[in-house]
Amino acid sequence: MAGEPSGINGEIEVRSLFRWRSSWHEECGIFGVYAPGKDVARLVYYGLFALQHRGQESAGIAVSDGHHIAVHKGMGLVAEVFNQDNLRALKGNIAIGHVRYSTTGASSLVNAQPLVFRYLKGMLAIAHNGNLTNAGPLRQELGARGSIFQSSTDSEVIVNLIARYSQESIEEALLRCQNDLEGAYSLVVMTDDRLIGVRDPFGVRPLCLGKMGEAWVLASESCALDTIGAEFCRDVEPGEILIIDGGGVRSLKGRRASHSAHCIFEHVYFARPDSVLDGRAVNLVRREMGRILAREYRVAADIVIPVPDSGTAAAAGYAEAAGLPFVEGLMKNRYVGRTFIQPTQEMRDLGVRLKLNPIKSILKDKRVIIIDDSIVRGTTSRRIVAMLRQAGVREVHLMSASPPVLYPCYYGIDTSARGELIAAQYSLEDIRRYIGADSLYYLSLEGLFQSVGGNGENFCAACFSGDYPIPIPPPEEATKYSLEG
Repeated sequence: MAGEPSGINGEIEVRSLFRWRSSWHEECGIFGVYAPGKDVARLVYYGLFALQHRGQESAGIAVSDGHHIAVHKGMGLVAEVFNQDNLRALKGNIAIGHVRYSTTGASSLVNAQPLVFRYLKGMLAIAHNGNLTNAGPLRQELGARGSIFQSSTDSEVIVNLIARYSQESIEEALLRCQNDLEGAYSLVVMTDDRLIGVRDPFGVRPLCLGKMGEAWVLASESCALDTIGAEFCRDVEPGEILIIDGGGVRSLKGRRASHSAHCIFEHVYFARPDSVLDGRAVNLVRREMGRILAREYRVAADIVIPVPDSGTAAAAGYAEAAGLPFVEGLMKNRYVGRTFIQPTQEMRDLGVRLKLNPIKSILKDKRVIIIDDSIVRGTTSRRIVAMLRQAGVREVHLMSASPPVLYPCYYGIDTSARGELIAAQYSLEDIRRYIGADSLYYLSLEGLFQSVGGNGENFCAACFSGDYPIPIPPPEEATKYSLEG
């Protein structure tokens, strides 16, 4: 194609007023504590703080005192939803919590979790990370049988399935649910007297077990265990159901796939660098991505800088392997939090500058390699390159620590339709011209697999390859039951 790619000359279409997205967005974070005699609500509060990167739209905590489940949840960050008074009111021995970024269901309080409900055996609360690929058909089937839905989240489908099998024990009900559910899910479930963790048969979304004295903890990431002083025990296995009560921890081996399909983008972007996922330290994996990127592409440059924070480890690895200085050339505003960016050019540019500001004294007249974790639509990359030019950078060489994103995700990550993914529509040279860089490079898929130690056989990399390990809904279903708003 000649000139700039048609359709990205300026800005890619905005989906809605306050839901404009220029990059990947996290799924959800879940946390649970079984700790009789301790302030379980506050422990979950701190755990959710550690998982805040996984969701910033809503937060909630539910607590059981052995007879009743109380819940408090709201829209916003953990620190905005909770205070001393509402935490003090949550008394009990078991608690679960959730931070949410909507993937199925609109961003509204009715979809905030944990979900708490009464069923045949009493009260039950559930928090879910992931996305069901058959949520639409299941919702229709359950509705035809008389189920009532109060939200648009697919987590309520799981709730109704549990209720359907309520004549069984909660463990048996969850085992039967696994036969009905397709897609990605990690769950923390709480009854009046037990805490339960569930991971889908492919292990797409993470979940781990920790111990703190006599207390037991379930969390999306090990960094949340560290935050409350819990010791990491192990990852919950794909298909496994862990039951925690006064007798300790019991494991049920539920439905398990023939192979694991851990989400590789947890290592690229989502997980905190200080987490360990399925035996792999995230920070070390990201540094290895940078080293392999340096082996694949060498560019004459003066310094290497990251797009903070997700590109930092990869940039450090690249600089180390290439023998170039690693410099923090972009200062990140740590206090921005959620930024609602209005769909005008001026406000979009301001939104990026609120988060990142170039350090001109470091960058002026330099040939710069800048490394980001990924490039989704290219809009943020374009603004960052423009900022670097304005700061006096002589050359800008942009590198992605992951391959081109070619396909949407259906397993709990908010991504665009394929038509909005820039690499799926345009050539490398067209993208380079649009972004305004002097050169543009992506880590190869083989290099990404090498960074996690293998050939990718235990990972889902469908966003790069189109090889979906779990059946995805047909286009009409994907559209009908996709993210609202």
